[in-house]
Amino acid sequence: MIVTVHPSLLTGELLAPRSKSSMQRACAASLLRVGTTHIVDPGFSNDDLAAIDTIQKLGATVQKENGQLTVTSNGIQPLNSEINCGESGLGIRMFTPIAALSSQQLTMNGSGSLVVRPMHFFDKIFPLLDISIQSNNGRLPMHIKGPLHPKDITVDGSLSSQFLTGLLMAFSAAGARDCTITVNNLTSKPYIDLTLDVMKAFGMKLPEVDQYEKFYFDNTTAVAAPLTLTYRVEGDWSGAAFLLVAGAVAGGIGVTGLQPQSTQADKAILNALELCGADMDVSDEIIVIRPAALKAFVFDATECPDLFPPLAALAANCEGTTVIQGALRLTHKESDRASTLKEEFGKLGVTIELDGDFMRIHGGGKISGGVVHSHHDHRIAMAMAVAALNAEGPVTIEEAQSINKSYPDFYNDLKRAGVAVQEISAKVKDHSQH
Repeated sequence: MIVTVHPSLLTGELLAPRSKSSMQRACAASLLRVGTTHIVDPGFSNDDLAAIDTIQKLGATVQKENGQLTVTSNGIQPLNSEINCGESGLGIRMFTPIAALSSQQLTMNGSGSLVVRPMHFFDKIFPLLDISIQSNNGRLPMHIKGPLHPKDITVDGSLSSQFLTGLLMAFSAAGARDCTITVNNLTSKPYIDLTLDVMKAFGMKLPEVDQYEKFYFDNTTAVAAPLTLTYRVEGDWSGAAFLLVAGAVAGGIGVTGLQPQSTQADKAILNALELCGADMDVSDEIIVIRPAALKAFVFDATECPDLFPPLAALAANCEGTTVIQGALRLTHKESDRASTLKEEFGKLGVTIELDGDFMRIHGGGKISGGVVHSHHDHRIAMAMAVAALNAEGPVTIEEAQSINKSYPDFYNDLKRAGVAVQEISAKVKDHSQH
C-alpha cells in the first residue's frame, strides 16, 4: 500500500490504540491459567492476532463477543506441531519458553523480518532447562521438546527483555521453587515491570526481584486465582507517542485511553515532550497537547528504544540539534532502525548523524516533501507520516501497510483529526527491491 500524507493541522480527540505489549502478555497469561479469562478492550494488530493464534494452537479456546475476548484454557495442550508467531519479536521470545512446558515436539517459526533476527539465546539456555532444541544457526525455525524444568540459570539481558518475560511466565507456570534467574545487563526494565504486573493480575506466582539482576522463586505457592478473571488491556504509549508528537508539531489534540501510572517504557515520551518545551496538560482522563516553540533536547532512550522514530519526528521540528542515546538498541528491530531513520529522514531534508550509541538530529530547518519507504517497519511508516504534517509538501510512504503490525487504525485516526491522507495504491511492491 502506498499512502500520501499532506501537511495538515490536527484537531479534536483521539483514543489511544490498545497496547500490544499488554495484550500479548494477557494472551500468554490467559493460556497458562486454568479457567476462563475475559480480555476487555483487546487489540487486533497483526502482532495481537498472532498471539491469539498462538494460544489457540497451544490449547486455548478463544471467542470474540461484544468487543471482548473470552479465553478458556486448561493449560498447555498443543493442538498443532508448528507455532508461527508472525513478525512479533515479543511473541517468539515469550511464547517459546511457554510452549516448552509441553513434552511434545514443536516447531517455533515466524515470518518477515523475524526469520533473520537473532535467537541464539535459546540454544544456550534451553539445554540447561532440560529442553532439547535445534535452531537454524541461532535463527528460526526452532525445533524444541520439553518439558521445561526450572533451575538456576544466568541469562544475558542486553539484547532484549522479551526472553526473560517468557522465562518468568514459564517458571511461574511450572511451579518453580527455590531457584533463581540471574540476568546480566538487562535492558528495557519497564517491560519486565509490565510482565510482573500482568502476572500479578492473573494470580501467577511472582519471583522476588533484586535490582533487576536476580529473580528468585521461593518455596511458596501462588494464591489461587478465581476460576473466571477479567483483564482490561491498557492503552498503548508506543503508538500514542506518534499522536502526541503530532499534536506538539501540527495542531492541538487530546489523546484519551492512556494510564499516566502505567509501567510501559514508552510513557517516557512525556519526559521528552516536556524537555523540548511542548505545551501539554496531563490527567488520568486525557492528555491535551498543543503546538509551541520547540527546542532541541537530550534524551536517553536506552530503556525505551521504540521511541526513537517518534522522537526523530519530534526533533526534526525542534530548533537546534537533539541528541538521543540508545541507538545501539536499534540494530535488530523490524529494520536496522538507526540507519533507516537516517536514510528516510534524509530524503525529507533532515540530517541525522549516527555516532555509536548516539543519534544526533539536526532540527529547525525546512522539512521537504518527498517519497520515503517504510522498510517494512511499522514505526518508520508512522514517523514519516508525522514528519509530513509540518513538511513543505506531501510525503508519500511506500509499504505503508506496515503499520498493521501494531496500529492498524493509524491513518484512519489521522483522518479523524483532520489530516489529509490519500491512499495512492494498494499494490505491494516486491520486498527484494529494498
